[in-house]
Amino acid sequence: MTLTKQESGQEGADGDGGMSAAGDGYVPSQRRLDRERYKRARARRATAIGALSTLVTGVVLYLVVVNAPGWPRTKETFFDWEYAREAFPKVVEGLWLNVRLLLICGACVLVLGMLIAVARTLRGPVFFPLRVLAAAYTDFFRGLPLIINLMIVVLGVPALRLQGVTVDPVLLGGTALTLTYSAYVAEVFRAGIESVHPSQRAAARSLGLTNRQALRHVVLPQAVRRQVPPLLNDLVSLQKDTGLVSIGGAVDAVRAADIIVGRSLNYTPYIVAGLIFVALTIPMTRFTDWVTARMDRRRAQGGAL
Repeated sequence: MTLTKQESGQEGADGDGGMSAAGDGYVPSQRRLDRERYKRARARRATAIGALSTLVTGVVLYLVVVNAPGWPRTKETFFDWEYAREAFPKVVEGLWLNVRLLLICGACVLVLGMLIAVARTLRGPVFFPLRVLAAAYTDFFRGLPLIINLMIVVLGVPALRLQGVTVDPVLLGGTALTLTYSAYVAEVFRAGIESVHPSQRAAARSLGLTNRQALRHVVLPQAVRRQVPPLLNDLVSLQKDTGLVSIGGAVDAVRAADIIVGRSLNYTPYIVAGLIFVALTIPMTRFTDWVTARMDRRRAQGGAL
């Protein structure tokens, strides 16, 4: 078969690699058209199969659940629409407290965690006591269960009746969350700092930077970029654990649901509060996955982290 000059040139540029010509009079070759048609058909087929399998799975799960023994009683106790309507606005109103705790505690955790991580990586014998204290802090609060920490701070501190010390459960609960999560975030930052090759610090020193300047301008920026995914994971965990401040009486989303449950003995408000927390957590989780995948692709391509 004889090809025209334009078609022959396009075959050479396009071929199996899928490269396209840049001329204004570009006409795709038949091979390219067939390949794109096949890709579209395969994508449509995969979408249809996925939608059908999802529908079938959903129908099967629905039939299994609604026909299970005890479902009517479970529906009445956990999925009552009237109690859900009553609880939703109150839970959303209490959720604002959880959001504020997340923002304030998150900022405090990042700052304190960074300071502890830097203290653990300081060099020289003069900084040995500081390194020991930082290591003791991280070991203690990583080993102490968060719920016990909250009980000690939120319930125990007011019992001391110290002059000038707040008894606000919100402030005390935020303090307990900050103490615990700073230990975890400090270890994340320390891992990032230690992952930076020593040659980076040596190169910075050879350019005339001091140890502090090398740490600030060379080491820390690389360490933070590398540790973004685990930091976001800790942020997701902190968002969920802000609900634990309710043990001190603070009226957040969890406490608002608990008040209705205590009055009605119906547990639907807990389901409402849980679903709201899930709705907040899923976007952050997907964003974390996207950041992780993006950094993995850049690392595989040899790009800068």
